[in-house]
Amino acid sequence: MIVLDTSALFFWAFDPEKLTPAARQAIQEADLRIVNAISLWELGLKVQRRKLYLPITVREFAIQLSRVERLDIRPTDIDIWLHSLDLDWAHRDPADRVIVASADLLGCKLVTSDQRIRGFYPLTVW
Repeated sequence: MIVLDTSALFFWAFDPEKLTPAARQAIQEADLRIVNAISLWELGLKVQRRKLYLPITVREFAIQLSRVERLDIRPTDIDIWLHSLDLDWAHRDPADRVIVASADLLGCKLVTSDQRIRGFYPLTVW
């Protein structure tokens, strides 16, 4: 089982060459890939602000993801929100905190290109 952060999800789906070999291998070999639904929200905000282009709508992307084998889009539940508050991390980005909390609660690796996350969460792959 492995969690993909927003950038890893985007690269995996739309620009796989940007994944490192280690990230690509970890995603490919995982028996289950987990994406927190907050990543779809984060992608949607970036599209709305014209900081990111997707060839399809975020809604269409979410529908396509829901059909991918060994991929689970999970909601942000109360345990994740509360755990994100417990993280001893000064980082204020709510999406990053939720994604790290998701991986931490599951006790699994997190694929991320984000250096701040990699500096905080020891089970990262990039």
